[in-house]
Amino acid sequence: MQDRLDRIYEGKPRDFSADRAFARVVQRFSIPKALPQALLEGFEWDTGGRTYPDLASLEAYGARVAGTVGAMMTLVMGVRSPDALARACDMGVAMQLTNIARDVGEDARNGRIYLPLNWMEEHGIDVEAFLADPTFTPEIAQVVQRLLEAADRLYERGSVGVQTLPPSCRPGIQAAMALYSEIGREVERNGLDSINQRAVVSPSRKILALTQMFRRFSDKQLTVMNRILVEEPLEANRFLVDAVREHPFGRDSIRPTAMAMGRVEHRLMWLHNLFHRLEERDRSMRPARKTSALARNRDRGDVALG
Repeated sequence: MQDRLDRIYEGKPRDFSADRAFARVVQRFSIPKALPQALLEGFEWDTGGRTYPDLASLEAYGARVAGTVGAMMTLVMGVRSPDALARACDMGVAMQLTNIARDVGEDARNGRIYLPLNWMEEHGIDVEAFLADPTFTPEIAQVVQRLLEAADRLYERGSVGVQTLPPSCRPGIQAAMALYSEIGREVERNGLDSINQRAVVSPSRKILALTQMFRRFSDKQLTVMNRILVEEPLEANRFLVDAVREHPFGRDSIRPTAMAMGRVEHRLMWLHNLFHRLEERDRSMRPARKTSALARNRDRGDVALG
């Protein structure tokens, strides 16, 4: 993958359709190499079985495997302002924290722990014993709750950046945020037990989440949102924002103008169907899922890219 990425940025992509397409996107939207390079670094962290001593280090992981995706999507949508990029990266990290809160049991059974180790220590949880026998306890529930609260703070920050996107892009991104954050609410409805069950959002809950999302953006809230928009980037995401800020916008690059994507309800239905297909695929793969961290991270990356 490193060789393929290097070749893309040398203008000599290997003869794969994905590589040729990504080379065009990189040139057209002036995507700095630091962004996909950080994504590969996140994969390397997984293959090395890295653990995370605190929330800041976990956010650094989230910045690489998900904040990078938010930044690249923002560039493809034609927005390059540091504030917008910072909020997009916030949303990416929020989604990754939600993934981790949902998959605690599955990760542990694969010999992996993503929860901040200092939180587990504070709640009296022996990490090695937990990995040997993943068991739901009130202490684990408290750690999962803290992680969901951290994700919610980042969703709140990330949501304000949506107003900087082209109007045709906003409903889809808002819907993705609403549907993903609803996974956290489902974990809570399950009593924070992500050891014995995997939170799945029902179609009716998805529709409710989308409806509530559209009601959020009132004039009164926009004042607060504009204040949050200019907040400093999450420290873990700062290098991504700086990479774009320092990267020249090439003369041959093209800024997209209007993005005609059809009626809002059609786009939302497409997004709902996409999430449904990803969930169905994930369920079908689970019995034969490999224990390698790279395979697990690839699944997560697919959802993020979706």
